Amino acid sequence: MQAIILAAGMGKRLKHLTENNTKCMVKVNGISIIERTLRILDRKALNKIVIVVGYEGQKLVNYIESLNVATPITYIWNNDYEKTNNIYSLSLAKEHLCEDDTILLESDLVFDEAIIDRVLTDERKSLAVVDKFESWMDGSCMIIDDDDRIVDFVPGKYFNFNDKEKYYKTVNIYKLSVDFSSNIYVPFLAAYEKAMGENEYYESVIKLIAMLETNEIRVKRIDDQKWYEIDDIQDLDIAESLFTDDPAERYRKIMSRYGGFWRYPHMTDYCYLVNPYFPPKRLLDEMESNFKTLLTQYPSGQKVDSTISSNIFGVKDEYIILGNGAAELIKALLDIQTGAMGIIEPSFNEYKNRYSGNVEIYHPYINEKGYNADDVINYFDDKSIGSLVLINPDNPTGNYIPIYDVLKLIQWAEKKQIKFILDESFVDFVDLQEDEIIEDVTLIKDDILEKHTNLYIIKSISKSYGVPGVRLGVLASADKKEMGLIRSTLPIWNINSFGEFFMQIFNKYKKNYIESMEKFRNTRRRFLMDLQEIAYLKVLPTQANYVMCEVVGIDSEQLCIRLFEEGILIKDVSGKISNGRSYIRIAVRTEKENNILIGYLTKVYNDLQNF
Repeated sequence: MQAIILAAGMGKRLKHLTENNTKCMVKVNGISIIERTLRILDRKALNKIVIVVGYEGQKLVNYIESLNVATPITYIWNNDYEKTNNIYSLSLAKEHLCEDDTILLESDLVFDEAIIDRVLTDERKSLAVVDKFESWMDGSCMIIDDDDRIVDFVPGKYFNFNDKEKYYKTVNIYKLSVDFSSNIYVPFLAAYEKAMGENEYYESVIKLIAMLETNEIRVKRIDDQKWYEIDDIQDLDIAESLFTDDPAERYRKIMSRYGGFWRYPHMTDYCYLVNPYFPPKRLLDEMESNFKTLLTQYPSGQKVDSTISSNIFGVKDEYIILGNGAAELIKALLDIQTGAMGIIEPSFNEYKNRYSGNVEIYHPYINEKGYNADDVINYFDDKSIGSLVLINPDNPTGNYIPIYDVLKLIQWAEKKQIKFILDESFVDFVDLQEDEIIEDVTLIKDDILEKHTNLYIIKSISKSYGVPGVRLGVLASADKKEMGLIRSTLPIWNINSFGEFFMQIFNKYKKNYIESMEKFRNTRRRFLMDLQEIAYLKVLPTQANYVMCEVVGIDSEQLCIRLFEEGILIKDVSGKISNGRSYIRIAVRTEKENNILIGYLTKVYNDLQNF
């Protein structure tokens, strides 16, 4: 068995990273792509490794020679790399293809060693490694049958997104038997190159052979092994988060991305906090049916956005501003505040991070009782603050102060001439008393805003409405002067068309929204009961769509890392709480997903018991 690596390309899409060296010399977490590949192949007792070089070829050869690879290496030069493609590079190595069984691979792949091991141990003589198509993939795909035969080969330019569920992506790793190469592949390669030219791809030859239905080549499906093709800087960034040997470092790198987890489809996110039961399919279908129009037309300006928002929340349009997520409105509001700002911690860091003035912090004792309005008043009563922030329910604790006590706080703040900033992003999740409705637990009402002009209410649309991707939030207040200042600081088009359209159609789905909240509360109730059965977790009461737990007897970050290795992402919040104890925050997801998490949490406990 030998390996052939195609490494002649210029890698232009990596821009400055390939100005003076080849794509395969680019480093992923400090190790070049080619070194990573060669170290893997060097452990497989191959007869030789053939590398086709071109762009910056001598530099690549010198670099490889410095790696002290034990397996003999032969170099083939593609001097026409600028005007040819990989079909020409492979044709230059055709004599070697006819000499031995071959592992053929491209030089821009980062992959788990287990992929090569599984190919080598598979008794089938010729294989194409494939993976189920996912959103991050690009390039040639296959349609395969239950017997691992190639039914169709789909080049990237003919990709049909309506058929994506049928597709398997070629990983660009092949095992080719010497008989297959000599008698089928190389003759077809020569004929195709002569007919179509040298600026083609060798995968096209695979397509032709598959059409003959000779069944000479089958596919090898990847299970849980990782791989990534490095074509541009974004690919490199993602690969570095995937291919970190240290699980702790890999966990931290992914957490530092603050979202975009669709790039990691095998991971379930219990960090970010959205309603698992909304929006309904019909709403999604309506948005999808308008996708082209929304993508190609400008959104409306601020005035229309305020009108749409007032229609949803039932307040005068001059009392409400629609923002590009609550984060935009937090910054706009805090930019015009003066004096020290009161904050209760642990909390959502955006308020503290966005305020340029002094901050007075109240650290309530973390226990099952939580804190109440009197606790807040007692702490801040003798403090000189110009504003006070209350997130209710709080993040990450889930602590909730009932609406009548919030009004008590507002009245106290009014007497002290303190501006009261109330974040209601999670209030729709709270348990309702008998005969209560969602509107009974919010203060976004004309009469309350007009009575308390020191009140500023921020509400994220992302959380309870389940649409974090469109970035929506509202700010409500009857303080016309400050609302005018804030409007003047925001761009006229701060909301995109998708966000505006969602707000426009929401009221049609209001009943679905209310039903989703009822379903959510039942799911949360069961989830909390299950969590309380986990011996090493102390579960704090919550009225939000997440639960904070004290972790006893296990380091919280190590717990997060162990779950991360199982494809479960939870948040370690110990750093937010300076009491020397360990805490995690877990989002409440669907009942099925919650049960999966409970299973893994139980498994961790059992593993520790048997350690």
